Amino acid sequence: MAKEYPASPKAQQLQESKKQRLTYILVVSALCIAFYVLGAWQNTTLPKPAASSAITKVGCDPAAAVGQSSAVPSFGSASQDSLDFEAHHQLSLDDTDGEAAVQPFPACPLNFSEYTPCEDRTRGRRFERAMLVYRERHCPGKDEEIRCLIPAPPKYRTPFKWPQSRDYAWFNNIPHKELSIEKAVQNWIQVEGERFRFPGGGTMFPRGADAYIDDIGKLISLTDGKIRTAIDTGCGVASWGAYLLKRNILAMSFAPRDTHEAQVQFALERGVPAIIGVMGKQRLPYPSRSFDMAHCSRCLIPWHEFDGLYLAEVDRILRPGGYWIHSGPPINWKTHYKGWERTKEDLKEEQDKIEDVARSLCWKKVVEKGDLSIWQKPKNHLECANIKKKYKTPHICKSDNPDAAWYKKMEACVTPLPEVSNQGEIAGGALEKWPERAFTVPPRVKRGMIPGIDVKKFEEDKKLWEKRVAYYKRTIPIADGRYRNVMDMNANLGGFAASLVKYPVWVMNVVPVNSDRDTLGAIYERGFIGTYQDWCEAFSTYPRTYDLLHADNLFSIYQDRCDITNILLEMDRILRPEGTAIIRDTVDVLTKVKAIAKRMRWESRIMDHEDGPFNPEKVLMAVKTYWTADESEQH
Repeated sequence: MAKEYPASPKAQQLQESKKQRLTYILVVSALCIAFYVLGAWQNTTLPKPAASSAITKVGCDPAAAVGQSSAVPSFGSASQDSLDFEAHHQLSLDDTDGEAAVQPFPACPLNFSEYTPCEDRTRGRRFERAMLVYRERHCPGKDEEIRCLIPAPPKYRTPFKWPQSRDYAWFNNIPHKELSIEKAVQNWIQVEGERFRFPGGGTMFPRGADAYIDDIGKLISLTDGKIRTAIDTGCGVASWGAYLLKRNILAMSFAPRDTHEAQVQFALERGVPAIIGVMGKQRLPYPSRSFDMAHCSRCLIPWHEFDGLYLAEVDRILRPGGYWIHSGPPINWKTHYKGWERTKEDLKEEQDKIEDVARSLCWKKVVEKGDLSIWQKPKNHLECANIKKKYKTPHICKSDNPDAAWYKKMEACVTPLPEVSNQGEIAGGALEKWPERAFTVPPRVKRGMIPGIDVKKFEEDKKLWEKRVAYYKRTIPIADGRYRNVMDMNANLGGFAASLVKYPVWVMNVVPVNSDRDTLGAIYERGFIGTYQDWCEAFSTYPRTYDLLHADNLFSIYQDRCDITNILLEMDRILRPEGTAIIRDTVDVLTKVKAIAKRMRWESRIMDHEDGPFNPEKVLMAVKTYWTADESEQH
């Protein structure tokens, strides 16, 4: 039998040393994990600013509290400490916070209160007036950029809540009486003490927009869910869009910054979707086949000129089977020619030319009754080839991306529709009725037209945003009417907007032109509205026009393209006082954003991802504090 020998002393020492080393590693690892979890837990607790905070809120003028919410939501469900979302209207700043290592941005002078960088009228005068080029986007160069905070006018007050805001706005928020005088007979807007009132009137609807829309509804169905997205060209104060909302129709209203002072600003102050825009030489910033209905009510667009260029652009953005509604000159010229101070022959000639252009686009006239003329775009182009034998112009567009719409010139040509197999098939795919449309897979996704997106990923995206919005609701008051105008600055498939459908908000879905895929067409197919945008430039809106901004990984896209400070200053410009920003990104990016936000007088906190502290993506919640220009500047 083999004899067993005990291990040598040297071997025993080596074995003991290994055990001690292993024990040491285990203890250190356990401590590291424990401290990481403790740190992560502390990060979710949001400390309340001390009494010496740089931001001190003071009392509110009792009259200014009209229409404000009384609830103060908690910023972080696990803590009693909170960021304050309530409107307080007055704020004093004292630089006693020891963290203020960097100088805050200065306030701009009061004459910048309504500054729109890319639609600046002084800069616009450098450009040609033909085809309204001078009213298109012309953004400032590096030598013209400003780095100051756009001030709210003195006595600025939080806008009325929806739906009251549809009919009322505070005079001090947009101190312009011009439209109430210029459009007095047409009932666009009236001044009543400290408030504006919007009676719903318009140039071509003296009985009000509601009755005007009822007249349209007698000619085509507006309530069966088939028509959801609309565009209003030359919108005034957007009363047409305002009264479509109760019919579940969402209109993108646009008008230029022109002599009708602040018309788009009034629309947004009412809580109605609108954007600064004009039909000039550039395409409208929307993809092809976006809108179920287009509208022009005395919009002064020369539809019959330039080889039908402008009607061809409407054709590009109108969905197959969509409607074009036209009222105002020259429609019903036999009744109105004297009031319009034009001859019968001149008006008849103009209408004949417009109708020739419409037919050359393969449209069919549905009806003309009273002041309304309605045309319909075909469901497909199977019969269009025969029509084009008669009408040689405009020609069929060739080798062109019909969705390309950012600084791309219009072309007087017919945008070809996707091919179909039979006359009854809708080109590009049929859509569900609203509201099912919002949650159904868009045809562009079904057809594989968006790289990297299929049906499975679309369904996953829906669930993801339901989860994320539920997480946001624990922190900010989404459901109580505090927010109305919402912007998703990097909208992807529109999942954020879809998750907000049940709340009294509307969402401007922005698809950056620098993103790796174009999803805006699918967003419109879901029944939402939006626009293309390069965030290295300013957005086409007035200051203080959005209540909530959402930016999902936006800064990761742009941090190597342009200065993110300029993007944040633009966010500050378009966010109303006491509005909220939600920014999702990596910790490194959010740390930079938080430092810049402090310089903009924002209160902000970085919070954990909805999946917990171990996810490298975090969420920054910020509130723009209330401050205004000094009253002395008004004099």
